[in-house]
Amino acid sequence: MFSGMLYIFLPLIIGYFITINKPAVLAFINTQTSRLVLVILTLMGLSLAGLDNIGQNLNQILTYTLVFFLMISACNLLALPVLDKLMPTETAHGHQTLPLRDMILESLKLIVVVAGGLIVGLMTGIELGWVDQASEVILLLLLFLIGIQLRNSGMTLKQILLNKKGIIIALTIIATSLPGGLIAAWLLDLPYNQGLAMASGFGWYSLAGILIGDSLGPVMGGAAFLNELLRELVALSLIPMMISRYPSTAIGYAGATAMDFTLPVIQNCGGIRCVPIAIVSGFILSLLVPVLMLFFLSL
Repeated sequence: MFSGMLYIFLPLIIGYFITINKPAVLAFINTQTSRLVLVILTLMGLSLAGLDNIGQNLNQILTYTLVFFLMISACNLLALPVLDKLMPTETAHGHQTLPLRDMILESLKLIVVVAGGLIVGLMTGIELGWVDQASEVILLLLLFLIGIQLRNSGMTLKQILLNKKGIIIALTIIATSLPGGLIAAWLLDLPYNQGLAMASGFGWYSLAGILIGDSLGPVMGGAAFLNELLRELVALSLIPMMISRYPSTAIGYAGATAMDFTLPVIQNCGGIRCVPIAIVSGFILSLLVPVLMLFFLSL
């Protein structure tokens, strides 16, 4: 059962033990990681094109996305405001205006990439038997590079352990997302381990879609991708409105993206005091996405 998990997880572990001190090398790795994500999302679109009854499958993807998004978000948002009452965080109320439109368009670009792969597959009628194997090879390389990124993110174990708020927020997201995934799986009549795996993306849409798609097929992979992408888009909209009164809620709902993509929004809208909390919470969730997801997929 765990042999397949170890096979996929091993590149991530190897990458995590590699320390890189040259900024130019790290910048190159970051660039290649972004490119590989685009390539593998294109392959996801091609995989969808190879499905029979494509219209019915797209409807199923949207149904899965909506149910998982609503159940997981509801569970998160029921608990996170309690943290704001128990652990108040001082924020800066005079926040700056951010180009949210540009950031949202950047996220939507990924949907266009998947759609582009789907359209190419449908219109050209090319043979698609090679897509799954190519996706698996690129996935292993991508996990290796992600391991390097996590290891060289600048976070030390001491910094993580000393930030109790960030740890508590991350644990709250985990503890509330998993029941949300179980409820969604029950509503959709899916195996419980698939529901738990779908709930373990924590906003990391590219990796979630890739890992789920590699294990459960393009329908579930597409649903996982859209579910986490929708979470990020909603977070980008909620953070400016909520962070002054509910900073833990705003940071927590951003999930794994709190340490990177949504961090500028958190910093500018909530102030510098929110930054270490967001980085620690986002880092813990980012580190646990592949761990939890691969574990649940192996059950």
